[in-house]
Amino acid sequence: MNWQIALACVAALCAGAVNSVAGGGTLLTFPVLMALLTPQFRDHAAVIANQTSTAALIPGIFAAAWGYRGQFVHSKRWLKWLLPPSIIGGLIGGWLVVRFPDQFGDLVPWLILMAAVLFVLQPQIARWTGIGQAHAEPHGATIAAIMVFQFFVAIYGGYFGAGIGILMLSALGLMGLSDIHVMNGLKNCLAFSLNLMAVGIFITLGNIQWHLALPMLVASIIGGYMGATMAQKIDRKIIRWIIVAIGFSLATYYFYRQFAR
Repeated sequence: MNWQIALACVAALCAGAVNSVAGGGTLLTFPVLMALLTPQFRDHAAVIANQTSTAALIPGIFAAAWGYRGQFVHSKRWLKWLLPPSIIGGLIGGWLVVRFPDQFGDLVPWLILMAAVLFVLQPQIARWTGIGQAHAEPHGATIAAIMVFQFFVAIYGGYFGAGIGILMLSALGLMGLSDIHVMNGLKNCLAFSLNLMAVGIFITLGNIQWHLALPMLVASIIGGYMGATMAQKIDRKIIRWIIVAIGFSLATYYFYRQFAR
């Protein structure tokens, strides 16, 4: 129905904007798609809604990354380390959602809460450890730790994805990046790569509902580019607190879902 497509597109527009700032857009599209698809697919609605949501939002993530393209000159060295684990992890996560769709959900609120707390404490931790210098290049074990962390974030991102922006921003902040706009540009690029891998799995093995995904795709592009463009015109402290608010809101929502069963 037209109203169903319109509702899905509004959710995708807002999700694209949210993803461009901090991630978590899946929290907007997944419940809407779940409600729309449950009458038809019943017990399988959650998995199909997840796959459809990922396919619909990935162009918006690309648009958000493009909106931050001016920041990539500051993050090229990070891409060469974090892109490979993002691609491999995204493939694994997409495969897991098809083969084992109900096993990962219990970790979601804890991961998001941890990431939000780390992001709040990032300036203090940076001062305590002396890693707060802008764009300082890490070495050795630090690089390996970042890559391993990104690998597991990418697995989770390919599996479901709500909150991966919070996780990546926390890690980037703790590892020396201090410019929130550079961090957001890098985060969007990595999110696009891992979600692209997951969508490839969903197209091959899954069940994407394209009659909803295609119009949502257009809406998410508009939302992603608008969000990225507007975010760079806002004071960086405001962006940081918006990210923190999104993180704790996501954690609260998922804890409620988990304990209200």
